[in-house]
Amino acid sequence: MNATPRQSGKAAARAANSQLVRDFGLLIKSATRLEQRIDSALRRECGISHTMLEVLIRLCRQPGEEVSQRQLADDLTLTSSGTTRLIDRMEEAGLVRRLPSPEDRRVALVEPTDEGRTVFLRAAPVHARVVEECFVKPVAPADYARLTSALSEIHQALGEDAG
Repeated sequence: MNATPRQSGKAAARAANSQLVRDFGLLIKSATRLEQRIDSALRRECGISHTMLEVLIRLCRQPGEEVSQRQLADDLTLTSSGTTRLIDRMEEAGLVRRLPSPEDRRVALVEPTDEGRTVFLRAAPVHARVVEECFVKPVAPADYARLTSALSEIHQALGEDAG
């Protein structure tokens, strides 16, 4: 027997209002709003986007490490073309430079410039301030520890399933 439009509508409403859908929606909305706050503060105070800061964080983490554009794309969960456009903009702004890989001429390595490191050092406290204000402070310390532990477990589980 086929469901009537009314029955179908009620079933759809139940599915849309399920606790799982609501919980996941809350996670996505919170992450999106936090991302927007960080991005706005960085653009206003430092002239860079949050994604640019994430590139600089990755490049500054291990001085002298060779990081390819492909590694950046994987680390930042961006497409290859999106990463290429981002690195193009950052290169034009004088924040990074591309170098050919000594092992594989098809691979472009990316490194921060002196200006890129200077901008990173100016942006890092802005990022930390917004994260502290909007991610750490609203949660009790014990809950924060549980939250970050749970997020780490989710990240590991997703990493295992990604292959």
